[in-house]
Order: sequence, then structure tokens, then C-alpha cells
Amino acid sequence: MVDASGARIGWSDLPEQVRRSVEEIIGAPVVEAVSQAGGFSPGTADRVRAEDGRRAFVKAVSPAQNPDSPGMHRREALVAAALPESVPAPRLLGSYDDGTWVALVLADVEGRHPAVPWRADELDRVLDALTVLARATTPTPLPDLPSAADSLAADFAGWQRLAADPPAGLDPWTIDRLPELAARADRGLAALAGDTLVHLDIRADNLLIAVDGTVTIVDWPWACRGPAWLDTLLLLLNVRLNGGQDTHARLLRYAAGVGADPDDLLAVLAGFAGFFLDRAREPAPPGLPTLRAFQRAQGDVLLDWLREAA
Repeated sequence: MVDASGARIGWSDLPEQVRRSVEEIIGAPVVEAVSQAGGFSPGTADRVRAEDGRRAFVKAVSPAQNPDSPGMHRREALVAAALPESVPAPRLLGSYDDGTWVALVLADVEGRHPAVPWRADELDRVLDALTVLARATTPTPLPDLPSAADSLAADFAGWQRLAADPPAGLDPWTIDRLPELAARADRGLAALAGDTLVHLDIRADNLLIAVDGTVTIVDWPWACRGPAWLDTLLLLLNVRLNGGQDTHARLLRYAAGVGADPDDLLAVLAGFAGFFLDRAREPAPPGLPTLRAFQRAQGDVLLDWLREAA
């Protein structure tokens, strides 16, 4: 399995002014910083402890690590500041932005990522948390965010690009169905209407489970407006990738429970499959050496899922 990870810097790599500003937000000097594994940000991801015992989670980045990452941090800061208290997410304590470096200081959350392969009990807890999230953010508290359809329109055109320039190694089943897959992706894009705040990047490394079973959803830079079921669908993709549960049976039960058309959900999965397989053939972005392999792995498991459902 390909790990979701970037070439990460640490607390000590931050400029003094950034560290000092973070300490002002926390309220005391930092005496310990422990880098956290997982995720694709090439910036810092440190759990820090101040000399008075206060704790926080700090993430900071500049264009030197990746040119797109500061903008993602800025967007996450806006989202985190607007999340209702009932959303199972870390509270934003403050942020720093000097035009080059962007830092977010969030409440530290005790917990671990879900076990993979996925366990049924932990999957049920995360599904419950996503239900709470959808209820708490419908209608969305951030109406100015882009819609899921707008956010994903270029990505879901991946099958069209693959049909125009098929990469080596595409299997015969896929090659024979390129026009059909492109049409399904179009259907999936049309199904993404909704007024729920959607995280759009639900996977095991963006989830924390506390000792008491409480689930916290972290890393919000891709948040948008979309259907209440979209985060659950992306969770099932991660379960499919990591194994442990019958994802297609779960999808059918979930669709029936929320009154969604399972063919619409499968069409959205087709759109993501085209996106992942198209992007996987591009060079790795700066600071993210494993991203393309991770995208290819997701595209491959989605193709298997679509064959199973055919």
C-alpha cells in the first residue's frame, strides 16, 4: 500500500518570526515539538507543548516547500474559523500569514488514525461522525465556498483526456469503455448538487479516534458545498483502498438509507477514477513524492469497484 505522505519539514525548520508568532498565539514558548506522520502536506505538522503545559497542533508551509500549499493553508484557516462548535473538528486557535509563510495553530487532539485494514466498529464510528457533520453543516455555514461540481469539473474530465491520449497499461475492459466511463463521470458531476459543507478529503489519515471512541475530522483545505453523502462515499473509497469491509454492500445500504440513487454514487466514483488515473501519469509535485503512486492506487481500486458493480 502506498503511504499518504509528503517530504515534511519540522518545527525547527520554521523561521524565527514564524515560531515566535505561533508562540504568541499559544500564549507561552514552545519547549517540545513532535512531528506527525501521514498526510500530503510538505510543511510542518507538529504537536507542540508550551512551557506552561498548554498544547497545540501547528501546521506551517511556504512556497519553497510547494507553491500551492500556502493557498491551501489560507483556505483551511477560513474554513476552520467558521466551523460550528458541533462539528467534530479541531478548533482554530489562531493563524499567521506574512505573505510567504502561513501557519495554523489548532487545538491539539488526542487520538490515533483508524486501523487499516478497516475494522467494522471504527468504520461505524466514523460514519456516525460524518452524519453529525452533515447535519451540523446543512445549510452550509460557508455559502461562499465553491460547489463540489465546480471544484471537481476539471478533475472529472479525466476520462476525456485519457480517451484522447490513452496511457500504456490500460486494461482492455477500461479501453473498451472509455466513452461510457466519460459519460458516467458527467452524470456523477451532475449529481453533486447540495448545500452541505463537504470535507472532500475523508480518509484514514485525516481522521482521529480518541480512547473513548470520539472521532475528529482534520485537514479542511478542500472543503466545498455539495451533497450530504459525498464525504461518506469518499470514506468508502478509502475503505476499499485499505480493505477490511465489503464496500459495495455498504454503499448500497447507505444509498437506500439516505434516499440516494446508487447509480449516481457509482457515477461519482467513476469521475474520481478518471481523475486519479489521469493525474497519476503526471510528474510528482514538489515536496510530494508519493502523491502520483497514491492516486494510481486509488484509481486502480475504483476501476475494480466499477467492474464489480457492472
